[in-house]
Amino acid sequence: MAIPLGKTHERKLLVTGEVAIDFMEAEHARVLATPWMIWHLEFTCRDLIKPLLDEGFDSVGTEVNVKHLAATPLGMTATFRAEVIHVDGNRVKFRVEAWDERDKIAEGTHERYVVNIAKFATRVQAKATGQ
Repeated sequence: MAIPLGKTHERKLLVTGEVAIDFMEAEHARVLATPWMIWHLEFTCRDLIKPLLDEGFDSVGTEVNVKHLAATPLGMTATFRAEVIHVDGNRVKFRVEAWDERDKIAEGTHERYVVNIAKFATRVQAKATGQ
């Protein structure tokens, strides 16, 4: 597994009702929900390293430390960016940021752990069945 420091990846998301909060009961107050923002930051990190991993390997999130800095209204596009800042064995740490068309909306760090999918699935199944 060779994951170079400084490697980056970006992804974009059009903010629609599917990823916006709806609990304020005002359509004009609907914005990108924090859980969806974090999900997209995590997957930007996953997408960055997945092509660098051997067949049968993937990564799971182990730590999220993110500030949601600004609201992104329906109809705006958010851009998510991840950069590899540290690799220690199977642990990979990323700097994450996001912007909409006007503001920086998020910043922080995220850590992922590279796993062998078959071994991970075996451990999960053993836990699920109480073994």
